Amino acid sequence: MSWNFSFGWMFLGILIIAAGAAMVVYHQKIADALLGGVHSYDKVKLYAIITILVGLAVMANLHTLLLTMFVNLIFKR
Repeated sequence: MSWNFSFGWMFLGILIIAAGAAMVVYHQKIADALLGGVHSYDKVKLYAIITILVGLAVMANLHTLLLTMFVNLIFKR
């Protein structure tokens, strides 16, 4: 599978990164409102960092390459 650049995926990746950055900024309010308080602050920050990393992969259009490799590992193509 070859890699190619796409402006659509880049824009979607930027939106995903912005959502992750907003989660990092407002992690306390999100944890208080949805997860029950102080003990979940670190969980929300971890999910935000994972969201940012996924956004970077989508922005560079690497998600299809990574998913293809993962599926090939599982199903031994």
